[in-house]
Amino acid sequence: MTELTILMPCLNEAETLETCIVKAKDYLARSGVDGEVLIADNGSTDGSQDIAKRLGARVVDVPIKGYGAALGTGIANAKGRYIIMGDSDDSYDFSNLDPFVEELRDGADLVMGNRFQGGIAKNAMPPLHRYLGNPVLSAVGRIFYRTPVGDFHCGLRGFSREAINALHLNTPGMEFASEMVIRSTLFGLDIREVPTTLKPDGRSRPPHLRSWRDGWLHLKLLLTFAPYWLFYYPGLALFAIGMLGFSALMFGPITIGGISFDIASLILASALVLTGFQMVCFHVLTRIFAVRFNLLPTSPRYERFRSKVSVDNACILGGILLLIAFVATLAGVFSWGAKGFGDMIASDIVRPAALSVVCASLGVQVITTGFLSSMLQQPIRPDPEPVAGA
Repeated sequence: MTELTILMPCLNEAETLETCIVKAKDYLARSGVDGEVLIADNGSTDGSQDIAKRLGARVVDVPIKGYGAALGTGIANAKGRYIIMGDSDDSYDFSNLDPFVEELRDGADLVMGNRFQGGIAKNAMPPLHRYLGNPVLSAVGRIFYRTPVGDFHCGLRGFSREAINALHLNTPGMEFASEMVIRSTLFGLDIREVPTTLKPDGRSRPPHLRSWRDGWLHLKLLLTFAPYWLFYYPGLALFAIGMLGFSALMFGPITIGGISFDIASLILASALVLTGFQMVCFHVLTRIFAVRFNLLPTSPRYERFRSKVSVDNACILGGILLLIAFVATLAGVFSWGAKGFGDMIASDIVRPAALSVVCASLGVQVITTGFLSSMLQQPIRPDPEPVAGA
């Protein structure tokens, strides 16, 4: 098997592609690494394909547009045991790939370049990306996923083809770079970093990257694969704050530091309880779906929790909450009846009404979440094989 594939996505890179291929082939010749240069062409119309073939690079056509689509097809068609990918705009140095190869040979599954450690030349990265976009998104990635990567979006990286193929990456756009790091981290791959340099690209046209659009795509992906941060932690915080306020205000108004909290605060607390609980339910359902379809890894804690999420348990808990709501409703009606069913005073009726509404809503959410979680866990049976002669 070929040891190394140097993979370059390409869309109209005639100005710089030759330089990149020459550097990559010179590296292979100098280092003695058994390798190939593979160009994943995304529909170039400027002669890029002819340049690549003339220089002895292998070209694979990618009809689906997008950075991720090009790289995904390139990875699927690579012959190397290891792949080092990099942009074909001459911003990365393909003549110095030894640090990546050494780490891959040492057992690393993913080796990320770090431009902030290796050096960013003047005008090589826009200030918006250098001081805001990359640092912020990389920091979010490290907090959400506890990944050791300091430069989430470095385009020069090496990886084991077998390890990355097992992740089934599928995002078609620029967010492919983040998906690779996120899922490699979630599935426990060996991730390492090496310093690398970045210089201004050699193109006369603007880059394909669109700062705000692609930044939002990366952020969306970071949140999508982090249901704890997207649903569970915010939901738990809202639920806890709401329950604290709701429980205190159920017994009457409260005055703190000269400020009175009464009916309006009780309504707000009720909303926090319901919103927070709904977000926690979303977390439960998202985890079940993501683990089932191998988008997120399982864990012993998750399996213990999943074993307790059943329709029976949900109906029992939901039924208790609905019973409390019914009793609170009756209490409110009896209280009203004791006063001759006359004009209702808000301060008298709002508390049992709030308790009834909150408990009823929570009960319905628990029951429906139980049924939906059961549906998500139903076994999928393959279609039966046809019987011969039938």
